[in-house]
Amino acid sequence: MSKQNQWVAGINAVSAAIEHDAEHVREVLIEAGAKNPRLAEIEANARRKGIDVRRVAQQALDGVAGGLRHQGAVARYAAARSWSESELVGLVEAAEGRALLLLLDGVQDPHNLGACLRSAAAAGATAVVIPKDKAVQVNATVRKTSAGAADRIPVVTVTNLARTMRELQKLGVWLYGLAGEADSSLYQLDLRGNVGLVMGGEGDGLRRLTRENCDQLVNIPMPGANAEGGVESLNVSVASGVALFEAVRQRQG
Repeated sequence: MSKQNQWVAGINAVSAAIEHDAEHVREVLIEAGAKNPRLAEIEANARRKGIDVRRVAQQALDGVAGGLRHQGAVARYAAARSWSESELVGLVEAAEGRALLLLLDGVQDPHNLGACLRSAAAAGATAVVIPKDKAVQVNATVRKTSAGAADRIPVVTVTNLARTMRELQKLGVWLYGLAGEADSSLYQLDLRGNVGLVMGGEGDGLRRLTRENCDQLVNIPMPGANAEGGVESLNVSVASGVALFEAVRQRQG
């Protein structure tokens, strides 16, 4: 895992970082004079865990937050956990035949990535796989949107997504790509074993090579899509949530 310094902004993001990954929080800055009881709670929790806390002026928070809405709290975070490709094999093997992976093919919007990570963490997914190029990486906005999920789930950054997909197949992972024009339904799949759910980016969906390396393409049935005024497709984070929790439903059944 590689590490880098970055600032995390916002009450929920700072609180989650302290709660779930305190060892990597270097210091917490709280707005001086702020009356929000949640800020006092963050300060107390940070001090209890041995994290340095400073009270600073709002302008100082504005500067380090870099335009993000900080709500009076920011934290200097020295983790930004980035799992390497070489660790993916171990994660799959440790799942003992029940790996649940989310592969994102070029998601550009940090809010979408954050929401995907939140759904993946809630579903108990094994890991989220993202390409190194032409895709948003885990940054401060992603961390804030994920509400702490970026600290709880391995996010594996890979150089070549198609090659990683082939390696996963060799490990016995079945890869299902979500595509609106596919003939088969997500709900016809058996999602109880080693499974990778592959989602396209916001613009063009799955790229050609990504499609070709899926074992099967499936759709999410949308009865309203052809009705007058109906939507044509789901947001990538919503589609990810639907697919992940269909796998959860099957595994609990």
